[in-house]
Amino acid sequence: MSDEINRDRRRFFGTAAMTFAAAQLSLSATAEAQTALPKKSGTATVKGGTNTSFAPLKQIDAGQLNVSYAEAGPAGGQPVILLHGWPYDIYSFVDVAPLLASAGYRVIVPYLRGYGTTRFLSDATVRNGQPSALSVDIIALMDALKIEKATVAGFDWGARTANIMAALWPERCKAMVSVSGYLIGSQQAGKMPLPPKAELQWWYQFYFATERGREGYERYRREFSKLIWQTASPQWHFDDVTFERSAAAFDNPDHVAIVVHNYRWRLGLAEGEAKYDDLEKRLAQGPVITVPTITMEGDANGAPHPEPAAYARMFSGRYSHRTIKGGIGHNLPQEAPEAFAEAIITVAADA
Repeated sequence: MSDEINRDRRRFFGTAAMTFAAAQLSLSATAEAQTALPKKSGTATVKGGTNTSFAPLKQIDAGQLNVSYAEAGPAGGQPVILLHGWPYDIYSFVDVAPLLASAGYRVIVPYLRGYGTTRFLSDATVRNGQPSALSVDIIALMDALKIEKATVAGFDWGARTANIMAALWPERCKAMVSVSGYLIGSQQAGKMPLPPKAELQWWYQFYFATERGREGYERYRREFSKLIWQTASPQWHFDDVTFERSAAAFDNPDHVAIVVHNYRWRLGLAEGEAKYDDLEKRLAQGPVITVPTITMEGDANGAPHPEPAAYARMFSGRYSHRTIKGGIGHNLPQEAPEAFAEAIITVAADA
């Protein structure tokens, strides 16, 4: 494997696990040899910011949580679960959901643990932000909603959650759309130092590793989140109303604890829960994803992210990649909702 590809892989957290997996599993398929998913048309035309609200949110007990979620589309439609990232919320999909609903899909958009009106059922539950825990949450949500199989799609934490679901529970995932591709990592991979330029991109991860960082995020969570929005999507000119609509989700009483634990866990500075150890061991092997997948990237993503060539071989099912042009940043679903919805319709139709 060339030094160039290795450098690409090291540009995001957890990439050592990917390299290890490729070597151990001796993947024979190349990106060119994979069967590409055709692009389909038929979605309505919509610009980001067209919609500003969902129907009244619903609540349901699922696993350790009482999950708050938006729902759109016919109850009998094919299920699609849309997963947001940090520091974002369900409004990343406020324009995507109606597009999918109009195409006949049942769309579920949950607040992840620590966001919005999702709450832990018990005060005694560990406020755990490790990636496998978030993925177990969504499987529990599917069980509570009696959804046997769904197309999963997301970005940032949401893409990582979808990746883990597709890798560990492929029987529950009809297909997947993942912004920034393959994001499965491990604590061991996270301990590997990166080149200084790459480390600089992860400045907030090291900030959260300190008590000063936890206190700073607690005090300035809105200012902090707006800064991340601006640096991750430098060409997205969102207004204050758009930001505040999402920032309300960060008032969740468990938000800071979940975010800080997530990033400390990644660096091996915080313990996870033993009940997730077996899942983490499997994820540390960099499992190949077999479900039909479309990966996406914005051409102006200012957040740390791998190049598509670094992860294409981690998808052994039907696969294609799309780079969305026009100054599209990290929050791709909100910045380019039509492209995101169209990818979901394409991959779900061909699964």
